[in-house]
Amino acid sequence: MTLHPTIARVTDRIVERSHGRRGDYLRQMAAAVAAGPARSHLTCGNQAHAYAAMEQDKDTLATTRAPNIGIVTAYNDMLSAHQPFERYPDLIRTAARAAGATAQVAGGVPAMCDGVTQGQPGMELSLFSRDVIALAAGVALSHNTFDSALYLGVCDKIVPGLIIAAASFGHIPAVFVPAGPMTSGIPNDQKSAVRNAWAEGKATREELMAAEMASYHGAGTCTFYGTANTNQMLMEFMGLHLPGSSFVNPGTPLREALTTAAVERAAQITALGNDFRPAGEILDERAYVNGLVGLMATGGSTNLVLHLPAMARASGVILDLQDFADLSDVVPLMAKVYPNGLADVNHFHAAGGLQFLINQLLDAGLLHPDAKTIAGDGLEAYRQEPTLKDGKLGWQDGPRETLNDKIVRPAADPFATSGGLKQLSGNLGRGVIKVSAVAPERHIVQAPARIFHTQDAVKAAFKAGEFTSDTIVVVRFQGPSANGMPELHSLTPTLMVLQDRGLKVALVTDGRMSGASGKVPAAIHVSPEAAKGGPLARLRDGDVIRLDAVAGTLSVLADDFDARPAITADLTANSHGIGRELFNVFRQTVGTSDTGAGVVI
Repeated sequence: MTLHPTIARVTDRIVERSHGRRGDYLRQMAAAVAAGPARSHLTCGNQAHAYAAMEQDKDTLATTRAPNIGIVTAYNDMLSAHQPFERYPDLIRTAARAAGATAQVAGGVPAMCDGVTQGQPGMELSLFSRDVIALAAGVALSHNTFDSALYLGVCDKIVPGLIIAAASFGHIPAVFVPAGPMTSGIPNDQKSAVRNAWAEGKATREELMAAEMASYHGAGTCTFYGTANTNQMLMEFMGLHLPGSSFVNPGTPLREALTTAAVERAAQITALGNDFRPAGEILDERAYVNGLVGLMATGGSTNLVLHLPAMARASGVILDLQDFADLSDVVPLMAKVYPNGLADVNHFHAAGGLQFLINQLLDAGLLHPDAKTIAGDGLEAYRQEPTLKDGKLGWQDGPRETLNDKIVRPAADPFATSGGLKQLSGNLGRGVIKVSAVAPERHIVQAPARIFHTQDAVKAAFKAGEFTSDTIVVVRFQGPSANGMPELHSLTPTLMVLQDRGLKVALVTDGRMSGASGKVPAAIHVSPEAAKGGPLARLRDGDVIRLDAVAGTLSVLADDFDARPAITADLTANSHGIGRELFNVFRQTVGTSDTGAGVVI
């Protein structure tokens, strides 16, 4: 199938925009590759330190050219998605020996759970944790003793941070190893209904706790299609997972077999063999465009609109919000997974999942078929799904037909003819909106503004009964420079209750919303942010705002708006407590949200 002209045009534009930066990056990676396997340059003392605790593998490391695989792990048991990684190092070392290689845990990276910190002060560290993860992974790999790397990470900031590190060490191969989603608990819409009832005072604390515990009940990724599961999709579309490995449940024989196969592949694709696949070559413009296509086709998390530009910059590729918008216009929405539908990721996987979508998108010319991956040259291998027969792992053709058209549909008969994300621009700045879960009649909202500086103030106004008519809720001073750009997901039940009462409501913010949000129209990531004197800082209560996701505009209808002074806010409370004082330098140096809100890149 011929590549769709818009896919080709956007890719060419990214290549041209990135030419200088990408060229410099590739030259740096080539120089590192030309220097040869890193361990050959270590002194005997360097190597003795590196191998001292390796016992069973010490002689192999010291006297042979067997590949040595570095493990960078985000294990902790605060995140259900990462708890399975606890036993992965032993499994990986065993698999490496069987493959004629060795493996060492190079280091750990922090991994915070946004589900724990939603609506709490700790959420103000969430976005910045991505850059800390990149730095920590860089420290782990700085020992320079590894021929390839395995990255164990799943959730929101962890995968983007690990990608930044993998790109920075792009002269060695990178294989990302998932842990899989938890088994299905109570339906997500049932959980949401209890949350909404709690917001209205119609459910008890005990009922709320019971619903939450029944939803988040075991090891594995949360089962809604938020940022964590969007990350897993992205790694497969970008060729850094083994085909079909993203959504296999933890603790199953197939999951363990796929982990073993990932180790074997990491050993096969080093510079010591005949199929060298350094991460820097895989993370090119085609890979990022394929990732963007997957984001649109699945209605993925808005957080990736922040993360993808930061990830791309680390590999010398410059993405712009216009790239997201143009691809969204031509990529059909082919999946309905909560919050965009009733199904969870286990249902999605059973209905055909990523292999069905990749089959369809390749046949429609909407993916670069020649992109380089850890599995081989081109995406053909990603049409296949893994199977385990008589204990032996293999791959077979993935589904060509949907197994449930309420969850996944073909490209020719999608849920919507365009993807789930829209760019917004106007006299209030530049932002994005996720429309895949928003009812079409709510794509345009024009109403007076209520201005808030904290999400707690919004909740207090709601409890006081102050929202009685159509309203656009503006929560400003929530950008990366102001307070680290926390997710405002805890506002979702409040806003949904107002919407269910028949009001037209929307959110406008320079902050973020969770990947679990979506049924209330929300213009997010608005840039420039209020703390930098952006247009949101000139808004007043009662200003009429028009949010038009059809036309892609976000404007205030006030003749004197441009002449108004920008207000300032007292942000001192954001600079201390719960570790926030440690991140003052991040708030002072962070980039703008439309370029990825990066600190280290």
